[in-house]
Amino acid sequence: MKTHLPVPLADDPYLAPYLGVIRRRQELKERRRRELVAGPGSLGEFANAHEYYGLKRLADRWVFREWAPNATGICLVGDFSNWHPQPLFTLRRLPGRAVWEGSWPLERIRHGQRYHLLISWEGGQGERLPAYARRVVQDPGTNLFSAQVWNPPEPYVWKHPDWRVPQRAPLIYEAHIGMAQERPGIGTYDEFRRLVLPRIIDGGYNTLQLMAIMEHPYYGSFGYQVGSFFAASSRFGTPEELKALIDDAHAAGIAVVMDLIHSHAVRNERDGLSCFDGTTTQYFHGGSRGWHEAWDSRCFDYGKTDVLHFLLSNCHYWLDEFHFDGFRFDGVTSMLYLHHGLGVDFTDYGQYFGSEVDEDAWIYCALANEMIHELRPDALTIAEDVSGMPGLAAPLAEGGAGFDYRMAMGVPECWFKLVRDVRDEDWNVGFLWHELTNRRADERTVNYVECHDQSLVGGKTLLFEMLDAAIYDTMCRGTPSLTTERGVALHKLIRLATLATAGHGYLNFMGNEFGHPEWIDFPREGNNYSYHHARRQWHLRDDPALYFYCLGEFDAAMIRLFAERRALETSAPQRLLIDDATKLLAFGRGGMVVILNFHATNSVAGYPLLVPPGRRYRGLLNSDSEIYGGQGRIQENQEYPVYDEVEGSERVTRIRIYLPARTALVVG
Repeated sequence: MKTHLPVPLADDPYLAPYLGVIRRRQELKERRRRELVAGPGSLGEFANAHEYYGLKRLADRWVFREWAPNATGICLVGDFSNWHPQPLFTLRRLPGRAVWEGSWPLERIRHGQRYHLLISWEGGQGERLPAYARRVVQDPGTNLFSAQVWNPPEPYVWKHPDWRVPQRAPLIYEAHIGMAQERPGIGTYDEFRRLVLPRIIDGGYNTLQLMAIMEHPYYGSFGYQVGSFFAASSRFGTPEELKALIDDAHAAGIAVVMDLIHSHAVRNERDGLSCFDGTTTQYFHGGSRGWHEAWDSRCFDYGKTDVLHFLLSNCHYWLDEFHFDGFRFDGVTSMLYLHHGLGVDFTDYGQYFGSEVDEDAWIYCALANEMIHELRPDALTIAEDVSGMPGLAAPLAEGGAGFDYRMAMGVPECWFKLVRDVRDEDWNVGFLWHELTNRRADERTVNYVECHDQSLVGGKTLLFEMLDAAIYDTMCRGTPSLTTERGVALHKLIRLATLATAGHGYLNFMGNEFGHPEWIDFPREGNNYSYHHARRQWHLRDDPALYFYCLGEFDAAMIRLFAERRALETSAPQRLLIDDATKLLAFGRGGMVVILNFHATNSVAGYPLLVPPGRRYRGLLNSDSEIYGGQGRIQENQEYPVYDEVEGSERVTRIRIYLPARTALVVG
């Protein structure tokens, strides 16, 4: 069957030589779908492994099942067996299948008991956590993980079971539960719900992206070395507390997206999937292809039906069990290329369609997006891809992989390069406009200045990069410091420019909206297991005497303004002015005009700015307001008279503006 290639991708002349590859990938994806789905069935019905495998409490008994093709024997060992293998808890292999099963009376297993599997294979055996364990806990004495029977007497009752994501541009607040609290230690789902979620609501964000939810043996991995894919991390609390957090977010109109790690898995054997049944190839590629050397982790074999069953069911589970509203797919570049994107500059379209592409991974991404939107048409899927593969965020029907958005990963790189390597007076406003708006017309993007990646140990937040030691000494308002004044002013301009030029969405990492000082560093041997850098210093945001407070107030005003005007849901930003001599940049968006003066020293007064005709203009937001840490040189809510002029054969409209150096103004 020939798949029709729709217009959007076909219209790109650079893709013309590769239309055959695009068609073939579509056909391969459809063929794979037909192999997985029987008759009139759906991908959602196929992705039901979480309902079949693992420990299940039925009306009259417990049932446990595990997929382990190479195993020769499996026994449950836990509190209920005094941690010794017993015949009663030995599983049997189902005839003609690679599935092991056991069942027991209800009284033999109780809620809260701990257990693991003892798996035997030809020539050896080992302790393992069930692949589909829904609760995994760590022993504080041995630091070993065990599965935990989780069947509370009163299951969580959803207050907003039918909540759906409204049609809107996502304004995303990226957060980590464990480091969201101010005290040293690991924060909890409940603390986040009570103390942090109200801050997100007040800040105007409409989407919460949660990191490190899937259980990971090592806390310092930031959640990116997953061991138990179906278990919400117990170090933050109970599954019911996570559900309560999501429920309260929905009550406030906030969608909750999970950071999904399907690009790799932890290399651990006892508390991971590596060598689960005595082989290294049950879930992963064999040989060197099965190892991600840079990340010290295992690489899934997306060509295996059982692996697709596992991963697609994982997506289904988090949507169904916890009411997540979608996923940010981590490490998509690593998935899509055999070289994982390491040491590769993507400069040629042929790199997206050549032999280095793992087409099984591309097919998995397409299938996952189809299934997620089949189950939840309102769900959000976001691809983290640095390669810029065309079509990744194009609809499935248009030859794409079906992601709703892709991360604009070149934007933070541009900003950090400017503040690190280029003198202020040498900033090129035309180059900046190009970098902020350079994206495919057929794909939606999420702009951001910095996510968690820019804040990790070894790096600095943007404000810290600009202020360095001054961030500790001169953040009190009124303290004279040219360094601090510059950093605070640029922090506001950079965020406003990034949000206002965003393709279709915007993201901020927790605390960076107010210029959180320092870096992120989880407790480890190298820092004497300190939590000092694994927390958020909210008191800085709450102190009106500090510039941190001002930056937080500006961010909230900026986010709320663009949300109220639904500015990102209108047409693309319309360039009005690029003046490299004055360092002025102006553009229209959502019925507003955004004007930025990036000049280090020169203000403009009475500057005639070309604006769209037929409306009145007044000040909506200005970065020089004293509440935002400015000097109050621009009159609040000022009206700007419109001047209609004849220029050549055309009639044009202008307003005259006053804009001090390193300030921004939004009028509309």
